[in-house]
Amino acid sequence: MLDFVALAKQMQGIGDHLTQEAIAAREKVTEARSLLKRANATQSELLKIFQRERDTIGLTAAEPIESLDTREDIAPAPDAHTILATDGSQIAPSHHEIAYCYLLNTGRIALHYGQGRQPSLNSQPEVFYKNEDLYLSRQWGIGTEEWMGYQRMVAEAEVLAELGVTEAARKDGPRSPLLAMVDGSLIFWFLEPLPRGARERILPPILNAWDRLRLSNVPMMGYISASRSGEAMNFLRFASCIFEQWDSDDAPDSSDGDKGGSNKGSYDPKLEPMKDTLLWAEWLEPGQRGPLWRSSSQVLQEYRTHPIYFCYVNVGVEIARIEVPEWLAVDTQKFNQALSLMLAQVQKGYGYPVALAEAHNQAVVRGGDRTRFFLMLERAMVAAGLKNVGTSYKEARKRGSIA
Repeated sequence: MLDFVALAKQMQGIGDHLTQEAIAAREKVTEARSLLKRANATQSELLKIFQRERDTIGLTAAEPIESLDTREDIAPAPDAHTILATDGSQIAPSHHEIAYCYLLNTGRIALHYGQGRQPSLNSQPEVFYKNEDLYLSRQWGIGTEEWMGYQRMVAEAEVLAELGVTEAARKDGPRSPLLAMVDGSLIFWFLEPLPRGARERILPPILNAWDRLRLSNVPMMGYISASRSGEAMNFLRFASCIFEQWDSDDAPDSSDGDKGGSNKGSYDPKLEPMKDTLLWAEWLEPGQRGPLWRSSSQVLQEYRTHPIYFCYVNVGVEIARIEVPEWLAVDTQKFNQALSLMLAQVQKGYGYPVALAEAHNQAVVRGGDRTRFFLMLERAMVAAGLKNVGTSYKEARKRGSIA
């Protein structure tokens, strides 16, 4: 148990540190606003530099697709529409439990507004117990529990595609606008360091699921709360370059590591690190979105026909990062409609999309669910004729403290 007396002594230091961080953040925002104005005035020139230097600057900078001073009001959502969402949870494997296996539980949500239809809220459990499920990832140096997390993401994408295709094919009434929502980023940064064999087991099934949504004309969106990305700020940092001639062979090398990026320029150190959301919080009014960007993450080179675009939206309580595949971003009408449906979800959920919250609630595995799962497993093993079924002595003692 926690020693709260000892813990209280550390609280003052944390408070002082956070106060200093807040002061530094305000200074960075002031500088960033000035930088945004400069970058907007020279956007075409910065884009040329970006295209030339993007592979040598040593940081991930997004490419603006619209004017940097874009601030668009999001229109109200139509009364009749449908929101689909999935989320996942799991029971992790443990050698101390009755059997070494794991469970994935995928929450499935379909909310229908203005149509007189009942919502659909349920979950889809799946147990993994075969050797290929438990030990396949060991060949790439990936533990079973980590691999389980990747398989959960695949399951979420496949279930979402199933929901979308089913809804798009419905024949029992007029088709209302649809939106399939994902909790979190569509850019799987974690794939970059993984071996190719492992990536080929994770990414293609997800992209295939996205293909099904695209072919069924179902818009898809990733909603990121409390985003820590700095892709947009990294592009703006081109405007803070100390050396004016990027193409000069005489420009001195930067001594700031990745702060300087290319050896043909150097950046204002006051801007790093800084999250994109800090800047757009100063720029956007509630209900407005900023410019559309195309991500330049290296992993997107394997995304086939699904490059990822993003923008920032003031949803009222925070600046949310919204990610969409290219096939939605280039369809202005559908993109704007998807944003209106997203914003309506946030408003209905008092700060967070209702469908995503409900998908989480359907997916989450609570303590009682876990106990019941292993009880069912124990009964199945006994019925199969297995003997000495039970937890390890270590697990049994942890569950019943004598203190």
